[in-house]
Amino acid sequence: MITDLFTIIRKEWNEMLLMRGSKRSGILYIFIMVAVFGIVMPLQSREQWFTVPLLPLVWSWMPVFMTTWMVSDAIAGERERHTLETLLASRLSDSAILFGKIIAAVLYGFVLALVNLLVGALTVNIANPNSSIHFYPLDFFGALLLFVLLGCLFIAGLGVLVSLRAATARQAYQKLAIVMMVIFVAPTILLQFLPKNSLGALDTFLTNTNYTQLLLIISLIFIIADLIVVTIARAKFQRPKLFL
Repeated sequence: MITDLFTIIRKEWNEMLLMRGSKRSGILYIFIMVAVFGIVMPLQSREQWFTVPLLPLVWSWMPVFMTTWMVSDAIAGERERHTLETLLASRLSDSAILFGKIIAAVLYGFVLALVNLLVGALTVNIANPNSSIHFYPLDFFGALLLFVLLGCLFIAGLGVLVSLRAATARQAYQKLAIVMMVIFVAPTILLQFLPKNSLGALDTFLTNTNYTQLLLIISLIFIIADLIVVTIARAKFQRPKLFL
């Protein structure tokens, strides 16, 4: 089972790198993401990168959305390239195929976010050589990594569900983008229509809140959501139906 999982993960990562036309382009794209979210953004924030938790929280979450392309291709892309039948006809079990694809997307988003956070910390320290070495508060850093990991798992599970019902990878990505907008973007847009006193209260909350506790609470919600989407994905991922 473990060997089969690694086989699928390796296959998914190779295909992810080739999405940009070649492996060189895929690697270059990753370096650009690290440059933007791990160097440019922290440089603009300087010391606030460590003192304002909302900054690393927001920018570490952005790479997580990069998993949408990868997970959209999980099933629909195989179907579009006519390789799904070959994959299903292999000795690999349904669980190995499904969880291998999910884990590949989760690791991609999580590792990219982790690298960005570490590069961001290094960038800010290099940009301020005269001050002492700074790092994220360890409790916040741990809670943030847990939040990112569970967030990646939610998007990966959701993406597989969408990809199962899409004819092409582009169609799967478009459907997943709509779902993501409803879940994550729409609430932000609706905030603009709140009364000024409510916005003031929200600003006070964001300023005074304990982000470590907030991330842990959200992580608990993600655990429940992850269990739901992964369980549904496992129930829907049935080899006979996929052959049809």
